[in-house]
Amino acid sequence: MEERTDKKRQKIVIKKLVVMKKILLVMLLAVTTTSAFAQFEEGKKYVGASLTGLDLSYSDAQKLHLGIDARAGYFVVQDVMAIAEVGFDYSNTQCNTLDLALKGRYYIEQNGIFLGAGLKYTHQFESYNSLSLTPEVGYCYFLGKHLTVEPTLYYDMSLTDFAHKSKVGIKIGFGLYFK
Repeated sequence: MEERTDKKRQKIVIKKLVVMKKILLVMLLAVTTTSAFAQFEEGKKYVGASLTGLDLSYSDAQKLHLGIDARAGYFVVQDVMAIAEVGFDYSNTQCNTLDLALKGRYYIEQNGIFLGAGLKYTHQFESYNSLSLTPEVGYCYFLGKHLTVEPTLYYDMSLTDFAHKSKVGIKIGFGLYFK
């Protein structure tokens, strides 16, 4: 009796693995076909917003961090975008901050990955100012012809207080690309 139950369980597990394999194949096909929309032409415009936080970023000075960024961009040449960004951060251990940044992104059209870098000015409301270099790498996943989800790994390297104000994190953003 126990042998029959074990065989039934094995069959169920095998069926589940086959279903999971099919789901992964469909997801892989979806990623490759939606990247066909990734046209980063000169003259296109971009607006986007992203959210960081709930321990998705960490630094020595900030344990919990929640931030929101809004940005606008313009493709100056094929696959290269100039971006202006404004952000607001809240931390449970420090005062709120305001960020202003100028960045650039290079898009690898074949796979949707982008590489970015920029310079960010941060003002904490307790009269602390900082400049940071902001390298980042992300993925541009098109949900349709214009709308994207953009998970990004970033590093804000503080030029003012490297040891305590630099941070690494993940942000999840949405972008809209249009003519």
